[in-house]
Amino acid sequence: MSLRQVIGAAATGVALLVPVAPSAVAVSPSYDPYEQVTVDPTGHVAADGTITLSGTYRCSSATGPVFVSSSVSQGDPRVRHGIGGTVAVCDGAAHRWTNSEKRELGTLTAGNAHVEAVLMEMSTESGLPLPKFHATREQDITLIEG
Repeated sequence: MSLRQVIGAAATGVALLVPVAPSAVAVSPSYDPYEQVTVDPTGHVAADGTITLSGTYRCSSATGPVFVSSSVSQGDPRVRHGIGGTVAVCDGAAHRWTNSEKRELGTLTAGNAHVEAVLMEMSTESGLPLPKFHATREQDITLIEG
């Protein structure tokens, strides 16, 4: 497993678990209007089952490592598939992110899908690494072959 896959799995796992955790545990999200994450209107499904999602992000400051994680659902909205993770640079400038993950053939196919992208910092302000959400975006997209 590559470092990128480990980072993506960790970021996606934390992002999926935090909403069910007690609110006292999660670090409050920042509400800086200049911090944002976008999702491109199309994603790609390769012949080998690799899913690629992309978009942009911008964040202004961070004290810990920051990641853009993404997940996609198709058909049943209760079933989400984590798709990679990208290390983010919080310098106030807009940057592109691209996440890819190989899935079993047929798991996701060309057509309509729903994507969630999360710009998240692993903050150690409390002494423990806890997620600090900088921005999130949910969007319907089209997965295309290629």
